[in-house]
Amino acid sequence: MTNRHLYITLLAILGFTVDGTAQSHQAPNVPRLVVSITIDQLRTDYLEAFTPLYSDVGLKRLLSGGRVYVNASYPFAHVDRASAIAALVTGTSPYYHGIVGNQWLNRETLRPVGCVDDKRFAGLLTHEMTSPDGILTSTLGDELKVATGGKALVYAIAPYREAAVLSAGHSADCALWIDNVYGDWCTTTYYTKLLPTWVSSFNKSNAPGRKISGAVWEPLYDVTGTYNYYLNTDNNKPFRHKFTGDYRFDSYKESALVNADVTDMAGHCIVSTGMGTDMVTDLLCLTYYAGTFGHQRVTDCQMELQDTYLRLDRELARLMAFTDSRFGAENVLYVITSTGYSDVEPADYDSFHIPTGTLNMTRTAHLLNMYLGGIWGQDAYVESTYQNQIFLNHKLLETRKISLGEATTRAQELVAMMQGVRNVYTSLQLIASQSPQTEKTRNAFYPQRSGDIIIEAAPGWRVLNEDTQQSQVSVASFMQFPIIFYGAGTPAERMGEAVTIDRIASTIARAIRIRAPNACSSEPLF
Repeated sequence: MTNRHLYITLLAILGFTVDGTAQSHQAPNVPRLVVSITIDQLRTDYLEAFTPLYSDVGLKRLLSGGRVYVNASYPFAHVDRASAIAALVTGTSPYYHGIVGNQWLNRETLRPVGCVDDKRFAGLLTHEMTSPDGILTSTLGDELKVATGGKALVYAIAPYREAAVLSAGHSADCALWIDNVYGDWCTTTYYTKLLPTWVSSFNKSNAPGRKISGAVWEPLYDVTGTYNYYLNTDNNKPFRHKFTGDYRFDSYKESALVNADVTDMAGHCIVSTGMGTDMVTDLLCLTYYAGTFGHQRVTDCQMELQDTYLRLDRELARLMAFTDSRFGAENVLYVITSTGYSDVEPADYDSFHIPTGTLNMTRTAHLLNMYLGGIWGQDAYVESTYQNQIFLNHKLLETRKISLGEATTRAQELVAMMQGVRNVYTSLQLIASQSPQTEKTRNAFYPQRSGDIIIEAAPGWRVLNEDTQQSQVSVASFMQFPIIFYGAGTPAERMGEAVTIDRIASTIARAIRIRAPNACSSEPLF
């Protein structure tokens, strides 16, 4: 055989081998639509306890057919709705993304500001002025937009402003939430100069404001009023709630009925915008509610909470049935998890001889001023307090040539001796710390939005600010919640390993073959 014939033969063999190898190792299809669902205050114990009430096509379908991580947690302390959702879409903690809570204290004005407040951007069908610029890193939606050159569609829908805007991120096509005054689906001029026509048409007949006067929340089925999971069965009775008064929409958004509005708007958004109709992956972020009605104690609304999970099951079933019929289950990836907290319920610890007490932040500030005044001369060294944080007067310290490190160390020494204080951290200590013992507190901290002194009260103690009447109970107990991946070829499996939610963003990014958000250093779950 001549060299020429040998060369041609080798090329043919190599070509066949490469071709065969490529065919045998084809990557799975990328989902056409990712539906990321955050369920506010979803708890594993309730999720599993109410299983007898569910259909086979909602929560049972997700739990049996999905990849379910049953032991999930947040890698930072003091989780609330805003900090949780920001962590989910950025894949990192408040130490990097900056959303330390629903609100924080503005150091310039010494007034609380909302995490998405922004006077530069007016609202559309709302008086609230809003933007996502409080998020200091990229989000999953942002990276999807970058990777597709802006072709991917990214929408977020939630009952609450901060949930919608933080889920949407900086580059989304739109974020929609329910206005507290008129009950319309609304947005901000940050995303669009005019309200989309499909939103306007939906509002005309389906906005909560059009039906609130006739809305009644009562048990979906009779069984809801008889089945009872709770130890305390005194409140095992039917309920009937209507929504009236100036705060009717606030109340409505803390009821099970609001989840149907989210599903309705999600379906309308998918159809009207053409999401999932091409080969470019789109992202739809939804927020549902699974907390107690009106933030009451569970013992005061047991039947309502059971009905909330039953209705949640129905809405998830309705949403999945819609996407199945439109795209096919293999083309949609569902990712479901919780905000990882629940409203702290007041407990009468005194009556049961359980250690408790009140840590008064206003009095703590006065004592600290007296203590520091005895060292450096009387003055207002404490500028303000907010929640469990103390803010020192930086300008005064600079004028008196007192270093922040010395001032915070002195303050820490005094506060640590007070009754009801479990731990005290300084801002400089948290910035420099790499200790596993302080990791969760450090992850919840952001220097420009957090105090100079962070106080951790003893479990069961109440932190009270007399000036603002802010009050919160210190609770360190673990709340179990799941992470569920369903659809798009994800195999069904129940995983018992402990995982943190900062790995969700990198997992989705890998599934749709884009870069993870720019502050997400956590590896994918699978």
